[in-house]
Amino acid sequence: MARWRDGWGELVVGDEDDGGGAGLRVPLEIAASYRARTRGLLGRDSVDGALLLSPAGSVHTFRMRMPIDVAYLDRRLRVIAVRTMRPGRLGLPRLRSRHVLEAAAGAMEGWGLRVGVRVEVRISSPSAGT
Repeated sequence: MARWRDGWGELVVGDEDDGGGAGLRVPLEIAASYRARTRGLLGRDSVDGALLLSPAGSVHTFRMRMPIDVAYLDRRLRVIAVRTMRPGRLGLPRLRSRHVLEAAAGAMEGWGLRVGVRVEVRISSPSAGT
């Protein structure tokens, strides 16, 4: 599995293999460094698209200003759990979780993101190929 760097990309939910055509594309912020993962969505009033925390097995919503959807992903980017968390909560660690997606509360249901769905991460990089 690839290791990502902090940056931007696209989250693709579903694909031709799932029978859904090309898949839904969602703007994605990637938090791969310790500092970026620790900061996460803290202090924000909203999120445009989703935030990927990698590696991560659990999250918390202390000092957050909004409820969020949280999807736990295994090493193959398959969703193993989806939860909506209000501010001030501690999420339970998921043993098989390697990555966590965060988005505005209610967004993931609209994207069709549920247990068993596999997602794809596409990197937007000015230095492609590195």
